[in-house]
Amino acid sequence: MIQSMTGFGKAEVDFPGKKITIEIKSLNCKQLDVSTRIPTAYREKDIEIRNMISQGIERGKVDLIITLDAIDKSVSSAINQTVVKNYYEEIKDISEKLNIALPVEWFSIILRLPDAIKMEIAGLDEKEWVAVKQAIEKAIVSLDEFRKQEGLMLENIFVAKIEKIDILLKEIDIYETERIEKIKGRIHENLVKLDSGLYDENRFEQEMIYYVERLDINEEKSRLNNHLKYFVETLKSEKSQGRKLGFIVQEIGREINTLGSKSNHALIQKIVVQMKDELEQIKEQIFNVL
Repeated sequence: MIQSMTGFGKAEVDFPGKKITIEIKSLNCKQLDVSTRIPTAYREKDIEIRNMISQGIERGKVDLIITLDAIDKSVSSAINQTVVKNYYEEIKDISEKLNIALPVEWFSIILRLPDAIKMEIAGLDEKEWVAVKQAIEKAIVSLDEFRKQEGLMLENIFVAKIEKIDILLKEIDIYETERIEKIKGRIHENLVKLDSGLYDENRFEQEMIYYVERLDINEEKSRLNNHLKYFVETLKSEKSQGRKLGFIVQEIGREINTLGSKSNHALIQKIVVQMKDELEQIKEQIFNVL
């Protein structure tokens, strides 16, 4: 069963005086690339958090955000002026470079960004950290479930596209005999048009064998059929194998291209174009598979 590299997971935990929210999202990436945005109080746990992510998530660009919201007035909090100023200057700079209008509600936007509000905490309580760890684990599980659901959707798309290519491949058989006879007839007609009208029948048969061998596409059809079956088999395997599927797609594309170049038949070439269209839609999504 394949999994998507795109996913989102979220978990929340209530602790005395505060609400802690963990959000984790992932996008496609060749390797595991982890970035974290966490409150100052948890900075000492950054390496531990990254280890948890690397153990629970395979490949992808992963962003983890932990936010603290005070729900008890007894917990002292204040606006982090340095952070707010930096956010303000960065937004202005981006606005000028990209010619994007500046936001109207500055505070409502900036104060929602990480570390804009600092909570005065003497130190990280061990019980709190245990609760946060459990929430991170839940968020990772949630992300994994999301990836599986996305993977199932991709699997349905891929199966439908592969089945369509297989149907188109079988349609080529209809034109196979006609294609060879047309080539033979065209060569024979050109020979008859010669001034003498005479030609060596044996040489003609030799030439026909040469052209038929050059234009024979049975081997390409057989390989393409095998690649299509192998793709579906890999798709159904227990472990998601995005890289392997990508390699098989390349081989499928190679055989389709060879079919097009050797077919020498307008209707077969039309079928090849349809195959390429179906394959291109697979390529658009295959790099998002874990």
